Amino acid sequence: MNKQQRYNPDWQPKDAGEEFAVKVVKGEVYKSSNAQRYIPKNEESVDEIVSGIRAKNRNILAKAITTIESSSEKHRAKARAILESVLNNPGESIRIGITGMPGAGKSTLIESLGLKLIQNGHRIAVLTIDPSSSISKGSILGDKTRMEKLSREENAFIRPSPSSGTLGGVARKTRETITLCEAAGFDVIIIETVGVGQSEITVRSMVDFFLLVLIPGAGDELQGIKKGVVELADAIAINKADGENEKKANIAKADYSNALHYLMPATKGWETKVSTTSAIYETGIEELWNVILEFERLTKDTGVFYHRRKQQAVDWMNRMVEDVLKESFFANKSVKDLLPILKNQIQEGKILPTVAVEKLMEVYRK
Repeated sequence: MNKQQRYNPDWQPKDAGEEFAVKVVKGEVYKSSNAQRYIPKNEESVDEIVSGIRAKNRNILAKAITTIESSSEKHRAKARAILESVLNNPGESIRIGITGMPGAGKSTLIESLGLKLIQNGHRIAVLTIDPSSSISKGSILGDKTRMEKLSREENAFIRPSPSSGTLGGVARKTRETITLCEAAGFDVIIIETVGVGQSEITVRSMVDFFLLVLIPGAGDELQGIKKGVVELADAIAINKADGENEKKANIAKADYSNALHYLMPATKGWETKVSTTSAIYETGIEELWNVILEFERLTKDTGVFYHRRKQQAVDWMNRMVEDVLKESFFANKSVKDLLPILKNQIQEGKILPTVAVEKLMEVYRK
């Protein structure tokens, strides 16, 4: 390689000699006779991706999820074809939503539960929705780091996705991702939310069983737990019930058990259960899973399970309609031309936002 292509990085110490090992190498760009162009690597076809998903190839599954999460126009048709193909082989699963305040130990609890289920022959997919940076839009947290043991398991798949400012802190394509994971043979799908309030409502609309994770010794004000959130839960786990916290956890369990008698159950025919767990010491994990199994058996016997799945499919359609209309609106040329003008007029106090909306809708409908 030509030595002129190698140069020292800006952050190299001033007193570093020739023994400084790091060198920066300039990249090479393919040059045609007229212009520079990027040569993309070969991408898998729809058939290859679908075959890979059904063969339980986690790398192919990850690529498929990346495709459906893409906002690129060229990926939309491909993503739709992939989803239509795997719907013919959706698989059987139990979908579990897990929420709670940051620091409640949700990730550790998921890892403990996931490892135990894998030992029992299950395949686990964990979809973690991380809060996004308002600047870069990337994830602030990293669940593959927090679930180190589980991420090394062959029968586990962990997919962190940034919420990207989506209402409810849930990634926009979570429903589609669930479908792909089920097609890949994962029979337990766990969705962990950021626990920001609206996320509970959104996740409730896409899972079978909803778990609320709390910690002992913290008041409702600290945990951000309100009546409406508790009403959504099929079970409450008082986590970190170990050491000095064990007594506090049992008191919290009794308090919530009593309070639930005055609330409407989240699922028809099911009484919300409260239990204590210690994700670190792996106590109460098996009991929690037994609660989930009991819930699945009861709701399938009564038909509530299948009715909820059908309603969720309709909710999915409604959400997609909203997304398509929103994209169509902001992609409209007349709207794009008028929008910055109206923004300035609103900021200067010349017009009301309601008037601006009417003007935007008028040009959009033309």
